[in-house]
Amino acid sequence: IFINNEWRSAISGKKFATFNPATGAKICDVEEADKADVDEAVNAARAAGQRGSTWRRMDASSRGQLLHRLADLLERDRAILATLESKDTGKPFLHAFFVDLDGSIKTLRYYAGWTDKIHGRSMPVDENTVCFTKHEPVGVCGAIIPWNFPLLMFMWKLAPALACGNTIIIKPAEQSPLSALHMGALIQEAGFPPGVVNILPGFGPTAGVAIANHMNIDKVAFTGSTEVGQLIKAAAAHSNLKRVTLELGGKNPCIVFADADLQLAVEETQKGAFFNQGQACTAASRVFVEESIYKEFVRRSVERAKTIVIGDPMEPRTGHGPQIDRNQCEKILGLVESGKKEGAKLEFGGSAVEDKDLFIHPTIFSEVKDHMRIATEE
Repeated sequence: IFINNEWRSAISGKKFATFNPATGAKICDVEEADKADVDEAVNAARAAGQRGSTWRRMDASSRGQLLHRLADLLERDRAILATLESKDTGKPFLHAFFVDLDGSIKTLRYYAGWTDKIHGRSMPVDENTVCFTKHEPVGVCGAIIPWNFPLLMFMWKLAPALACGNTIIIKPAEQSPLSALHMGALIQEAGFPPGVVNILPGFGPTAGVAIANHMNIDKVAFTGSTEVGQLIKAAAAHSNLKRVTLELGGKNPCIVFADADLQLAVEETQKGAFFNQGQACTAASRVFVEESIYKEFVRRSVERAKTIVIGDPMEPRTGHGPQIDRNQCEKILGLVESGKKEGAKLEFGGSAVEDKDLFIHPTIFSEVKDHMRIATEE
């Protein structure tokens, strides 16, 4: 647990294990934060963000320099972080190296550029009166991030919060906490003042609930399921009416018309559907195809799916790794069965890979109707 620029054990003494989904092997034990640790982190973040603190006295351009320095450290540790992402989530190493790390570094540099460009407005009223607005930091921000893109979601929460002068408490998902914990070491090395960034690995019903309900957290940002997002919004309303930002589930369509480059359409829709093993709220898991090209599009899609290499995420040829855990596998296979029962035609995949515990073949259905679960559920 990273609080106030220090590494601490959980107050409860509890730990939890994190596993490599590709092999099933235990990676390590991680300290398990709960409400007591959240309270400690809030105290540290509140002190770091109060008027007169080092962080509040720091000019905006210096905040930007710290974010650029952190981006430099991500560049240096790119291979380490991509390895942690791959081992912890099962995503192919090259995807993590080029997509997740690129996005994380660009996010930091983008918001570093904004730090000294956040201006208020002045509005002359009459000869003797001027109204003006001044933007102030919200305060202590709580961020609850998902398991599918741990590092990238960490940056999407961290960078804008720090660019605006806030302090932050980040709870990574229990399935994939390792890249967030490595970021704690880089936060120290970059030179951020104590208490500005706090990282608390833990579980949603304990640490997550404590963040959503905390009376001294001013804003909470969450990426995850719609069901949990509804609970967080309710908790924010029933506590201190904290501000809420939610990025929740989706069931996203692609539309392919007859005048499209058919092979390009197949390539792009499969990227949309199968990237990160389909584990993305922006996954293009539905494809609407003009009737005149429908059969040919399905045929080409099946042929393309057959070429996807399933295997060790650390191997350069691998394009499809394991699902994150057993629960996710059961959810996917359950949806496959529902598709069959409701009358969709299974064209390819739909089963676990033999001798590979958490691996599922890329799956394609045709003749899907709008009312079917596979057409409505993420």
